[in-house]
Amino acid sequence: MDDVTDGVVDGVAPVTDEQAEAAGEDAAAAGSGVDEAALRRRRAAAWRSCRRVLSRNAFEPTIAEQLADLSAAAGSVYDLDQPLDRYGDGVVAELERRVAQLLGKEAVAFFPSGTMAQQVALRCWAGRTGNPVVALHPQSHPEMWEDDAFSIVSGLRVTHPTTEPRQMTAEEVRAAPEPFGALMVELPLRDPGFLLPSWEELTELVAAARERDAVVHFDGARLWECTEHFGRPLAEIADLADTVYLSFYKSLGGYSGAVLAGPASLVEEARVWRHRYGGLVFQQFPQALAALVGLERELPRLPSYVAHAKVVAGALADGLAAAGVPYFRLVPEVPVTHQFHLWLPYPADVLSAAALAQAEEDGVCLFTRFFAEGPTGLALTEITVASEALDWTASEVAEAVRGFVARLPR
Repeated sequence: MDDVTDGVVDGVAPVTDEQAEAAGEDAAAAGSGVDEAALRRRRAAAWRSCRRVLSRNAFEPTIAEQLADLSAAAGSVYDLDQPLDRYGDGVVAELERRVAQLLGKEAVAFFPSGTMAQQVALRCWAGRTGNPVVALHPQSHPEMWEDDAFSIVSGLRVTHPTTEPRQMTAEEVRAAPEPFGALMVELPLRDPGFLLPSWEELTELVAAARERDAVVHFDGARLWECTEHFGRPLAEIADLADTVYLSFYKSLGGYSGAVLAGPASLVEEARVWRHRYGGLVFQQFPQALAALVGLERELPRLPSYVAHAKVVAGALADGLAAAGVPYFRLVPEVPVTHQFHLWLPYPADVLSAAALAQAEEDGVCLFTRFFAEGPTGLALTEITVASEALDWTASEVAEAVRGFVARLPR
């Protein structure tokens, strides 16, 4: 299995749970004769009934549960007697202020989505540098999941300093064959397996971009949980980049939405483009309140999630080895955030069926779904370690692995 490298097999990036659904899982199921809607309901019912759940990916709350949770928590983060927001004032402006303070940036603008925020940021930089070329990794989010929006919508063009399934290096940026106006760095780089450079590598990467007279933009959708790996606070990490985007729903449990942080003049211009892109929304108080709750409740917990992800990954590896699984791979081998990938040598439907059976029969949700995006017989699942996993000991993870492997064909 030497062709499996850092979560990418033969150059094909894995598809995670939420991405598979977004890509049209129902349509694929219809073609195979499987009632995917019924299967999804069955999975959700099984996961909700489990007494033990390892990965946050398994949780699919109802509308009533989401509203009840927000109603109970919102009053602790904002004065709910204040008027509703209108076109970005009120609670949305307060969210922007708090994030700007947290990141140490001059200004912050709230966006309905990260896709819009990053297109606007890089479009603004292109106008200022006079160069529409963006250097980025070929497995970064704009290349993988945005339907060529950079070029079609925003008039940008991309160049790839590397095609290796890892973070770009300073040497590769220096050697890029054409000039570029901006370097975009995704932290962590999700599709190859939530990969991060070292702090020294990151600072050298930024310096290499500066040598090329380029600005630096961080795709920091999950930057919140990178502080443990870098050993630096958020403000020090963000200070390396000219602009930074962060998401509120990926790690902080928000409903949706993102922020773009950077110099006041650029953020002011970004607000104009946000309007032109259709992102100046009349009212966004649910998203803003949920984001504020996430900053208060989830952000302080992320270091414990990152630390426990290492325990979980080690226990999974020990359990799979002890159970005699012929091949497995964790990417990264030692997680650098609270998320990582696991590859196993069985068809995806077989692994998903075993995971569902364990949930229904034992009340234990170790894994959710697996996806086949590599060589025949290999499948991937994505694991997110959060509050639900903190009371799992290494021995309990290993025991659950034994129960899972016992349901696989021999």
